Amino acid sequence: MSKDYYNILGVSKSASSDEIKTAFRKKAHEHHPDKGGDSEKFKELNEAYQVLGNETKRKQYDQFGSAFQNGQAGGAGGFSGFQNGAGFDFEDLGDMFGGFGDIFGFGGARNTSKKTSRGRDMEMILNIDFLEAVFGSEKEISFSKNIVCNKCHGEGAEPGSKIETCGTCHGSGRVIRIQRTILGNIQAQATCETCRGEGKIYHEKCSKCSGTGVYREAVKMKVKIPAGINIGESIRLSGQGEAGEKGAPAGDLYLRIKVSAHRKFVRDNYDIKTEEIISISQAALGDKIEIDTVSGKVTLKIPEGTQSGTVFRLKGKGIIKLHGHGQGDQFIKIIVKIPSGLTKKQKKGLEELGF
Repeated sequence: MSKDYYNILGVSKSASSDEIKTAFRKKAHEHHPDKGGDSEKFKELNEAYQVLGNETKRKQYDQFGSAFQNGQAGGAGGFSGFQNGAGFDFEDLGDMFGGFGDIFGFGGARNTSKKTSRGRDMEMILNIDFLEAVFGSEKEISFSKNIVCNKCHGEGAEPGSKIETCGTCHGSGRVIRIQRTILGNIQAQATCETCRGEGKIYHEKCSKCSGTGVYREAVKMKVKIPAGINIGESIRLSGQGEAGEKGAPAGDLYLRIKVSAHRKFVRDNYDIKTEEIISISQAALGDKIEIDTVSGKVTLKIPEGTQSGTVFRLKGKGIIKLHGHGQGDQFIKIIVKIPSGLTKKQKKGLEELGF
């Protein structure tokens, strides 16, 4: 009886190649024997995908049904072709089962070398003051981290000691084993236990780093703070994190910025807000007052009849835009001070003015 491969994978006859592959991966995860699934169902899924995942075989199947395989591959519906590795993309297994292809030796030469771990990323809080954030600055920081051993230069061997190619893996860092599976005996790759994947045997480990190639030390470095940076933003220093072992790349250093408050200026994105107190007479009659900006003092004209709470804008007197062009503005809120403890004469004068 002809098998309905589309029904087995749960896809329609018009399904694309990507849809078929996605359906197969999902069901293979569900029915994989190592995950407690049904081995016969798993074989049936592979049989269906072997056909529908191949454009030529799919066309033949659509025309003749699963009977088209009789006399081609042998076995149940041609499944022996899968057992021999024919017509099946083992890269899919590697993707689906978290390195399954590598475990069973399908990954090829790209997986035979030892994977060295990149150094750890680091994060620090960097405190700067308000004006350093506005204009930028250069600061020196000090901290401890793993650095490349300067005695063995990251090799892990005591200088002058004998280094030999591992006799177990012959320098590859990997060994081949035969593994029994539901698919038969399959070659499996594993990390060499003798050299732990290094491919080399050190007769004497470095006395300074104990063979790791790194050691911990206090370091100092100068950091440029860009103008316009704000609280909570980070500076990334590539390669300035922890050193990786045995020559692996270093991690990155992230400096998270913390900005101290200013006694007068309040930041709002790239704008600055301030308040200025004036007298009733200045508000009523108008005046010119001197105010502070981050770039120095400027004169602000107060028009006649200015009300308390009026906000004036000084264009371009704010903060340099870190992620753009130009500068923000400064906004000055006017507070009219109401006098207290007036004399009778002063009170009468206000009454005559109608206040």
